[in-house]
Amino acid sequence: MRKIAVASVIGTTVEWYDLFLFATASALVFNKIFFPSFDPLVGTMLAFGTFAAAYVARIIGAALFGHFGDRLGRKSMLLISLLTMGAATFAIGLLPDYGTIGVAAPILLLTLRIIQGLALGGEWGGAVLMVVEHSPKEKRGFYGSLVQIGVPGGTLIANLVFLLVAGIMPEQALLSWGWRIPFLVSCLLVAVGLYIRLALEETPAFQAVKDAGAKAKIPLFYLLRKYWKQVILGALATVSTGTAFNVLVAFGLTYGKTELKFSTDTMLLAVLCACVVGLVMLPVFGKMSDRFGRKPVIIGGLIAEIVLSFPLFWLMDTRTVAGLILGYVLMMTAFCANYGPIATFLAELFGPRVRYSGLSVAYMLAGLLGSAITPVVTTALLKATGQGSSVAWFLIGSAVVSLIALLLLTETLRSNINVVDHEAAVANTGAPVDEEGVTV
Repeated sequence: MRKIAVASVIGTTVEWYDLFLFATASALVFNKIFFPSFDPLVGTMLAFGTFAAAYVARIIGAALFGHFGDRLGRKSMLLISLLTMGAATFAIGLLPDYGTIGVAAPILLLTLRIIQGLALGGEWGGAVLMVVEHSPKEKRGFYGSLVQIGVPGGTLIANLVFLLVAGIMPEQALLSWGWRIPFLVSCLLVAVGLYIRLALEETPAFQAVKDAGAKAKIPLFYLLRKYWKQVILGALATVSTGTAFNVLVAFGLTYGKTELKFSTDTMLLAVLCACVVGLVMLPVFGKMSDRFGRKPVIIGGLIAEIVLSFPLFWLMDTRTVAGLILGYVLMMTAFCANYGPIATFLAELFGPRVRYSGLSVAYMLAGLLGSAITPVVTTALLKATGQGSSVAWFLIGSAVVSLIALLLLTETLRSNINVVDHEAAVANTGAPVDEEGVTV
């Protein structure tokens, strides 16, 4: 389990590093080098629009990688997704800017961003299953939460690299060529991730499906026919995680720099402090979910997000470094209670025949509904109201939606995820089943 957990954490950290590197660059430099002919705030919105485009691609990637992950296995899809993400990120670091090739520059940027989205659509679900399906039943929440470390871990590395690059060169050099360094460095992280993942074995749950000859012919069709409620409610229950995190790492950077006049270094420092807290708290809440259940811990996180939404901006608006960091750390803690157990919870909602597809599609749909629109909506709210606190209502609304959806789902703590016909586990009691093994 230690080897499996380390491999999954490193792999997802690399993937999220690539993803959030783009988010950081969108907030700090892409509006100037790829969309220079627009008002700075409009340019930022266009950069974030390119950032959001990947979330549409992630849905397609989830369906594509999910199909082959449920048909061919988890391991091979993890290797392909990591290679694809690494190649796209490296290519972004080589892109000419708008001043060199004109409108072709943002078009190429969008294309590579879409490729990143396709790769991430398959990466996260496979990494979660590699850990959760190998885990002992009483520790699934803890091990599943370790995969979630990839989000603050990847963000931490992305912002640290940008902080170092921005700190050792003048802004003109950063805009000219310095911003490329973090993207090009990605190839080294990908190489490490591939080396570790090559040693992994296939999961017991998939092996059981394979041995039983029970693979779904078209996993996505079977998923939508038998699990459509879990997909929709699972996605809605996860929406607030993307909203809260992107307010901190994407919108917060823009708001802090343009409206509150914090320096780039100060804003990146706040993100780094929050991410360090995330690295510690995610497994804590994952372990708590093994004891108290997935839903109680996640509900606690959602309520905390609601309570802290306005205080986050009140603390930022003090224009003090201490207030900024405190606001970030508090919201990050609430996010961790929400995000830590959600991976295991989503995995436990689906049977092993379509678990890769179900987990990936639900999570990526949540990203489209939450993470994708958050930078654009929040920037638009700021432009319309001039008040960062207006974004608090958006945070609260997202958390309420997730809370309602979560309450409509059943607790999964005691479920046996290795039963081939998981959704018909009660068939073991003698209940009749149809030709696909689903309880009548």
